[in-house]
Amino acid sequence: MNKTLIIAEAGVNHNGDLALARQLIDAAAEAGADYVKFQTFKAHKLVSKSAKQADYQVKNQSGQADDTQYSMLKKLELSEKDHYELQQYTEEKGIKFLSTGFDYDSIDFLDSLGLALFKIPSGEITNKPYLKHVGSKGKPVILSTGMASLKEIEEAIDVLEAAGLKKPQISVLHCNTEYPTPMEDVNLKAMLTIREAFKINVGYSDHTLGIEVPVAAVAMGATIIEKHFTLDNNLPGPDHKASLNPEELKSMIKAIRNIEMALSADGRKVPSTSEAKNKSLVRKSLYFNGSYPEGTLLQEHHFIAMRPASGISPMQIDDFVGRTLKKGVQEGELVEFNHFS
Repeated sequence: MNKTLIIAEAGVNHNGDLALARQLIDAAAEAGADYVKFQTFKAHKLVSKSAKQADYQVKNQSGQADDTQYSMLKKLELSEKDHYELQQYTEEKGIKFLSTGFDYDSIDFLDSLGLALFKIPSGEITNKPYLKHVGSKGKPVILSTGMASLKEIEEAIDVLEAAGLKKPQISVLHCNTEYPTPMEDVNLKAMLTIREAFKINVGYSDHTLGIEVPVAAVAMGATIIEKHFTLDNNLPGPDHKASLNPEELKSMIKAIRNIEMALSADGRKVPSTSEAKNKSLVRKSLYFNGSYPEGTLLQEHHFIAMRPASGISPMQIDDFVGRTLKKGVQEGELVEFNHFS
């Protein structure tokens, strides 16, 4: 099994504070993530100044919410200088830097940073001009599909391919855009539906609480996992409460790597090297179920299967039923071929 690409989604959980952003990078690196991902946008190009916040944004901020998305997002912008510093710091920590761009200028800027791939957020899946612009860069794309129908996913893939991308360059993440996502709304099998429908690489972008669902997604075939994380779930901001803390992120990644190992064999049902030493200790051999004199005509009840498996297998019991003892035996004595006439 190939290694799952794990994206630790810092998103806007830096709260506009570069020091906090560096601490998020530290946590992602320590947890073993492949990428740490931020968000690149200018609020005035992302939302109208009158756009109301989503219910989850209001709820997750516990009464600290601004009136509009614009006023909230304006505080969460990262400058170009911030990006340079964070990218350099990420590389120093031994992991890769990634950011989601939400407009043309942001995509162009991220391209100038030399990013190896682009991440398209769920909200842009119906934004044809944006999709064309991303596709024109010729770099691999990861497409999130929260709120999308299969038809909308197909249309987005078609736009990316028309812009010049090949299907192997496109990965599609099943996603639910509710923070946190109720378990009954996860619909994890939809990931397999996407893979089957488009014969495309798939993964999962998770907004549930806990780590169970992304781990299950890997077991089902996800090749990419994206998960929000924060330093503290009680920090102000729209996404902290639906994010993993650093220890949970570490636990998720460890669990995913364990699942990868568990799925790494070729699927043939053969004894493993590690269990071979237990074979004789756990399996059974035939023993005599009592003390019997010479000449006893043996029936099945004269035998008992017991550990260890140091003699004749119980699978061979029919070979001895109906035979006669040529010498007396004691209860618990191991059955041997020389006992029989």
